[in-house]
Amino acid sequence: MSSSTYSRLIHFLQEDLSISAASLAVALRHREQDPGPLPMILWQYGLITMEQLEQIYDWLETVV
Repeated sequence: MSSSTYSRLIHFLQEDLSISAASLAVALRHREQDPGPLPMILWQYGLITMEQLEQIYDWLETVV
């Protein structure tokens, strides 16, 4: 994922799905220790719902 796409993803998560900065910070800290796709990390740690996870992957399909 390019840095531009990554920035747009963060914006989408915060603006469209109302994911808090604190939740994103938690996911990013876990991602440093256990690299993986950010949407999956958010879901695995209970920071987003399954429906939100589907919305994220639907959004990613439109931008990639």
